[in-house]
Amino acid sequence: MDESARSVLIGNDAVILGILMAILGFVFWGSSRTDGPWKRFYAVVPAILPCYLLPAICNSMGLFDGTASGLYPMARDYLLPASLVLFCVAMDLGAVLRLGPKMLAMFLVGTLGVMLGAVVAFAAMGVIHPQTVAGETWRGMTTIAGSWIGGGANQAAMKEVFGVDADLFGQFAAVDVIVAYAWMAVLLFMASRAAAIDRWIGADTSAIEDLKRRITAYQAEHERNPSTADLMSILAIGIGGMGLSHLLAGPMVAWIKTLPAEWKLADYSLDSRFFWIAIFATTLGVLASFTRARSLEGAGASKIGSVMLYVLIATIGMQMDLKMLAERPLLLLLGLIWIGTHGALMLLAAKLLRAPLFFMAVGSQANIGGAASAPVVASAFHPVLAPVGVLISVLGYALGTYCAYLTGLTLQAMAGG
Repeated sequence: MDESARSVLIGNDAVILGILMAILGFVFWGSSRTDGPWKRFYAVVPAILPCYLLPAICNSMGLFDGTASGLYPMARDYLLPASLVLFCVAMDLGAVLRLGPKMLAMFLVGTLGVMLGAVVAFAAMGVIHPQTVAGETWRGMTTIAGSWIGGGANQAAMKEVFGVDADLFGQFAAVDVIVAYAWMAVLLFMASRAAAIDRWIGADTSAIEDLKRRITAYQAEHERNPSTADLMSILAIGIGGMGLSHLLAGPMVAWIKTLPAEWKLADYSLDSRFFWIAIFATTLGVLASFTRARSLEGAGASKIGSVMLYVLIATIGMQMDLKMLAERPLLLLLGLIWIGTHGALMLLAAKLLRAPLFFMAVGSQANIGGAASAPVVASAFHPVLAPVGVLISVLGYALGTYCAYLTGLTLQAMAGG
């Protein structure tokens, strides 16, 4: 057992899960109040934000060690695929396709923002505090570029390509986690102000509103008090779809690993088991939406999916150690300048393209967080939009290694290495 695991008050995952559920219950109890201070608080702060930040505070205070817990892998591998199936059951595929090319454009701007942000952050820190970017720092930055454009596989690829030593890799892994999660909190907050931001941008949100209107109308038409049979059917579809996704992902990954190495399929994360689990879960949910299973939306299929997703949000939050913001301030400043450049470029592009905040937020998180967290940001706008985050994240896996490699070469030239 490592030192961090020994120093926490609670190491039992069953107890930690109980604490997380108590936090979620407390947050939603407060957000449901119709008067008093809670109403005023949640008029400013979206409920999803404390679901994310309160576990982070508990982790930072040493109540538990989120990185040593098995709860996040459980939620990621079991609850996220199940929620994707249940969200997709209610999905109107035609309306999703009508979201149009601006969604893709904002994702690509997000990728460009990560690449440009690396250059701006390196140059800015060269002025603010040259020692921070001296020596091998540029090599560590390549791993963040891989992570923020693609994911863990792309990050590991950059570690090997540019020969990043273990200590430097660990430092930038901490910067990656803290800055990425802080940015996710910003996006979640912005999502609660989507209408005002869209008015400032002058965005055309008709396609998104049409999608939400279709789903809301379908829910209203088929809404009913769920029976035990309804609830069991919902769980059978959600959890059964999750199990089938795992079953299909195993042979798929095994087959891909038998293909010629020169095809470099690993560069696209096509040998990632989680990647295929998410893809199969989304596909199974979409297929179910063309069957009678869609009527289960009236019994609350997407609501149960939302419960699963909020548990995932709490386990994501418990990975964040806020104390590290003070322990590595200069590397974190580099990361904040980097993500700030990315965010500023996204906002500028959204303004010029008149793209809705939803496109900007999901396009950004599909880069920075990937398939595990892009659905979280998407669902902050509407639960039915969660699968869009997964579909867009696929592109990040494909671009991650190549774009991060180009970023690394640029940083190397700037460092004179």
